Amino acid sequence: MTLRVLIVDDEPLARARLRVLLGDCREPAALPTGEADSAAQALALAQHQPFDVALVDIHMPGADGLQLAAALRDVPHPPLVVFVTAHAEHAVQAFEVEAVDYLTKPVRRERLQAALQKVERLAQLQPAREADSAPDWLVIAERGRTVRVPLAEVLYLKAELKYITVRTAEASHLLDGSLSQLEDKYPERFLRIHRNALVARHAIRALVRHHDAEEGEGWAVRLAGVDEVLMVSRRQVAAVREALGE
Repeated sequence: MTLRVLIVDDEPLARARLRVLLGDCREPAALPTGEADSAAQALALAQHQPFDVALVDIHMPGADGLQLAAALRDVPHPPLVVFVTAHAEHAVQAFEVEAVDYLTKPVRRERLQAALQKVERLAQLQPAREADSAPDWLVIAERGRTVRVPLAEVLYLKAELKYITVRTAEASHLLDGSLSQLEDKYPERFLRIHRNALVARHAIRALVRHHDAEEGEGWAVRLAGVDEVLMVSRRQVAAVREALGE
């Protein structure tokens, strides 16, 4: 068995050292298949890619490793967590979030290998998850905390710069992720209306003529729960009409 590893540390040198150590591990073998320098980036990766284990630093900007470990329980394929940190004082808290092991820096290969052996044993005991299972919420790390936003409350998802705006009737959140991956994962829940936007099918109320400062005359959708309208690309107008039953 080759373990798929997510390395989470805000220090590039620390991530590089773990990559080298993992390359020296043989029983079991371990392959770094993802890296993140923050809890938000790690959550975005884990939402869309399966990992067997996450090697997580505790002290990071924004949400810390303990908050990340708790949030990782809610991703589609929760990885087991091994903390790798320079600080020994968080060991009790680490095991409260069900960490498999707690390694202090500088990490020795023998100690990392022992932790991976624990992961391998536990992974073999865990029941297999459905390949296409998807949670009914989005896990978002923001402003030093982790929130769980139910998909039933999401009205639209809009790509803006490197983030996705997740809009509910009550609030807006920023998610680090891919709009296309969310579209593929929840095709029954969200409809693509533009290259930069998905809308909740249940929230679509009307297709209206609209003038946009950037795109000119065109079509837009009105959604329940928000006052703004969202532009619809010409190629998606037919899909919106179909969703409205026209």
